Amino acid sequence: MSLFGSAASNTTSTMATEQDLVNDITVASPPEDSVSDLAWSPQAELLAVTSWDKKVRIYEVNASGQSQGRAVYDHEAPALSCRWSPDGTKVLSGGADKAVRLFDVSTQQLSQIGAHDGAVKAVRFVECGPSNTPCAVSGSWDKTLKYWDMRQQQPITTIQLPERVYAMDASQKLLVAGLADRHIVVIDLNNPQQIFKQSQSPLKWQTRSIACYLQGNGYALGSIEGRCSIQYVDDAEQAKLGFSFRCHRQQQTVAGRSESHVYALNSIAIHPVYGTFSTAGSDGCFNYWDKDARHRLKGFPSLKSSISATAFNRNGTIFAYALSYDWSKGYEFNTPEYPTMIKLHPVKDDEIKQRAKKK
Repeated sequence: MSLFGSAASNTTSTMATEQDLVNDITVASPPEDSVSDLAWSPQAELLAVTSWDKKVRIYEVNASGQSQGRAVYDHEAPALSCRWSPDGTKVLSGGADKAVRLFDVSTQQLSQIGAHDGAVKAVRFVECGPSNTPCAVSGSWDKTLKYWDMRQQQPITTIQLPERVYAMDASQKLLVAGLADRHIVVIDLNNPQQIFKQSQSPLKWQTRSIACYLQGNGYALGSIEGRCSIQYVDDAEQAKLGFSFRCHRQQQTVAGRSESHVYALNSIAIHPVYGTFSTAGSDGCFNYWDKDARHRLKGFPSLKSSISATAFNRNGTIFAYALSYDWSKGYEFNTPEYPTMIKLHPVKDDEIKQRAKKK
């Protein structure tokens, strides 16, 4: 029986056990350094992975969850972000070499389609303007966003930002960038050449992760202090539905005193079918949440090493998560013994689907 096509078993508890992770499959031939980003193809079970070892790897996952390498290409410095084109033929990536690269999976051709004056922290494919013109967009530590038409190395548009880009995501006509010093920039892709709204993060500490909702009406924001904020673009919707909550924290007793340990929220992923979402952090835990009901659907036990990146596949039946050092404790903690691996979790409906409201 197919692991990822198997029927869901009914679990009612919101807390998972290690038994719930026992069927998670380890991806073969993982990167040799920390994983910075994961992205699934929207057309097939192909997973793109960027790493601090300067490489972008593409894995093919079969029906039983087993994986094999399909392609690999290089940046000249750590690769930091990747995404698939909507037709699933190309992978877009950015890295600390300041380059925006495009890889054609079928021809194995690699081209550089753009460049920044600083590291490229995030890349996305978007559709701009009323005519839905396909573009690539990159956010950099040089304090700019640049749009590319992928056929020439000059950007279509460059937007000057108040600070460096630390996180970025897009959905429908919404693009949101989380910057240094807690700046948040919202762009309406119907009018992509200018900033639609600018604000300060409601969270008190540095922005670490952003994920836009399927409807394109808002975004979830994660910070290094183990907090998540549910945000909406419309002010009235925000006043009614917006909120923040604590996650990725652990209570520990030290010398008879209870201490709260706070961990970075490294990755947020939106489920492509139900619109529920996951958070994952430096504590080695991932959780599934329902923002509309304001509760946790499922919490999983710590895997004893940081989760640096996560992604749901195209139909939400596989949750990929990377166990690797996330640099939260500085350079000296990145030892050769620290694990670097990518795991595939078969997602059960009752873990991730919204619960029926009690009457």
